[in-house]
Amino acid sequence: MIQIPYMPGCTLKTSGKNFETSALKLLERLDVRAEELEEWFCCGTTYSLASDNLMMHLAPIRTLIRAKETGRPELLVLCAMCYNTLRRAQLLVQRDPEKRDTINEFMYTEETAFRGDELKVVHLLSFLRDSVGLDKLRGAMALKESGLRVAPYYGCMLLRPREISIDASSETPTIMEDVLETGGVSCVYFPFKTECCGSFQTVNEKAVVESRTKAIAGSAVRNGADVIVTSCPLCAYNLDAYQAKLVEKDPGFRSVPVLYVTQVLALCAGIEDENDWSLHAVDPRPVLEAKGLLSHVSTG
Repeated sequence: MIQIPYMPGCTLKTSGKNFETSALKLLERLDVRAEELEEWFCCGTTYSLASDNLMMHLAPIRTLIRAKETGRPELLVLCAMCYNTLRRAQLLVQRDPEKRDTINEFMYTEETAFRGDELKVVHLLSFLRDSVGLDKLRGAMALKESGLRVAPYYGCMLLRPREISIDASSETPTIMEDVLETGGVSCVYFPFKTECCGSFQTVNEKAVVESRTKAIAGSAVRNGADVIVTSCPLCAYNLDAYQAKLVEKDPGFRSVPVLYVTQVLALCAGIEDENDWSLHAVDPRPVLEAKGLLSHVSTG
């Protein structure tokens, strides 16, 4: 059994709980024990764009200190935004000794200093490919071919900047396709897979996010996808919620459900459905039932 410390992040405890639940069930099936850190802190959601704003880096570095204190060499992260923020904060202290020392001076006296090279921050997709292995993942699947056609959506945070990218190519990544196809689904051609969903523009520039959602979801539908698959809770929210708004404005708009990559893999593995479908604006149950991934559809 593989044991690895795990940092869930805030959203996976609330609106993104389907992501955490399905991931932990899948990892258990794969003989992986993901142990949630006894104490972790909100990553801040975004990496500070101001070079002198070191306060923004205290929370992610404090979480990395907690992970280091477990004595394990890696920290597993599911959320794309948490991954981006933690990895970039880690790189900062590795590359800038002066800022590293300043950040460490803000820590509690009982906390050990963090150099940046004490552990590796690993995203779930990399972990499944490199540590678990695609052969073992394939062997855990109950359905070798589900017939489900997915549009793999990376967004920004897993690939940019290049030095923290989980794939060799930030423009034409394939890691999500490799993992999903091993799970028995078909990945469609999806040219919008690395386009930004609008991110936090959803707060004060809703029209921007609506426009991005229309383009991204429209591309998925045109290329024959049954669902869009992501590992970013903010991307999932934007693409899902704004499609419901688009349907209200344009009855001719064809919506497509948005799922987390672990939801799809868990269902393909035959893991008992524990998803809270009320968290989805576009209900994915009809298409999942049609593909034999749900025993029944409950519309209640």
